[in-house]
Amino acid sequence: MKKKRYFGRAAMFIVCAFFAVSFLLPTVLTITNSFMSESEIQSNYGMIFSTTSGGYVSEKVNLKFIPDKVTLSQYISGLINTPDYLVKFWNSVLLVVPIVIFQVVVACIAAYSFSRWRGKVRSGIFFFYVILMLMPYQVTLVPNYLVSEWLGILNTRWSIILPGIFAPFSVFLITKYMRRIPYSLIESAKVDGAGEWQIFTRICLPQCRSAIFSVTLLVFIDYWNMVEQPLILLQDADSQPLSVFLSSINSGEIGLAFAMATVYMLPSLLLFLYGEEYLVEGIANSGSVKG
Repeated sequence: MKKKRYFGRAAMFIVCAFFAVSFLLPTVLTITNSFMSESEIQSNYGMIFSTTSGGYVSEKVNLKFIPDKVTLSQYISGLINTPDYLVKFWNSVLLVVPIVIFQVVVACIAAYSFSRWRGKVRSGIFFFYVILMLMPYQVTLVPNYLVSEWLGILNTRWSIILPGIFAPFSVFLITKYMRRIPYSLIESAKVDGAGEWQIFTRICLPQCRSAIFSVTLLVFIDYWNMVEQPLILLQDADSQPLSVFLSSINSGEIGLAFAMATVYMLPSLLLFLYGEEYLVEGIANSGSVKG
């Protein structure tokens, strides 16, 4: 029995390791290839982007993870010599950071209301939030477009920021987490003379720290990679984020595409590596009090 158990664990480990490496390969390939020279990239992948291939690559593609000569020319070209990419990067920052901050603030306040307010009306409103959460962006794009046009904010950052602030996903996740806080803590705070604001800031928010960080990370990644909303709501190309602009890099700038894709991945990767433990805890933890 022990041999079978060890064999099963080893097989499961091998399978998980295989899928983990498979998922990581494109990211590692993008990062390492961003340090290659343009000539080396053209010699390895030029046939893929050739317009004469007709969509079919007859030659064997040479995937290289270690460049022959490390160079920063692609980053210099993209961040210094070509300021458009840096401008698009800051467009992404100016769109995503307000959405993340204010969506988390609104979600915490709404979640506290849902967790403290009792009644059938609350259940109906929360069920409505769940229905909205299940709708994909493609369903709500047309209503967002019409409302933005009616408000006169179409083709401005507000047409992206305002719908993002009131997205229901974060409200749902923090509410489910906050409802599991023992009511005895709130009763004890009331006995000590704490008001609703003190209960919210000193009891509920500290207990939901992991959930709040998880929501922050998930919302940041979601809106950092958005494409559909800027394409529809931001008709001016100068206001669009880098996620949209990356697709317009032509075949003569393959190395630049690798470099700018790496720059674009860095905020999400660093944020994930910094808060991986909080993310896992915020999703998996039941929200009960430790100790």
